[in-house]
Amino acid sequence: PVALVVYIVIRAVPLYLNYTKVAQAFEQTQTEYAASESVSGALLKASLERRFDTGYIENPKVQDVSIRKTGEGWVMEVEYEDVVPLFYNISLLLQFEKSVSVP
Repeated sequence: PVALVVYIVIRAVPLYLNYTKVAQAFEQTQTEYAASESVSGALLKASLERRFDTGYIENPKVQDVSIRKTGEGWVMEVEYEDVVPLFYNISLLLQFEKSVSVP
């Protein structure tokens, strides 16, 4: 049983590390445009795309990120799933979501 848990952790850790890179890209973009008066969805998407490229983030894609205008600014959010095959026909499904507001 311990070996099974260790194996699952070894398979899942890279996906969580990828999620931390996604969260970091969102937070850096939020910080970059927090004090800016001229923010647009295209600017936010371009900034995220640049961070995804330099961070080697392949999942989720920038096209999966929802950027929408609200009364208080902009909201960037993403929900995605990653599947890790474990053995035979057993896989591990991990669901991630991240949302930040840019005033």
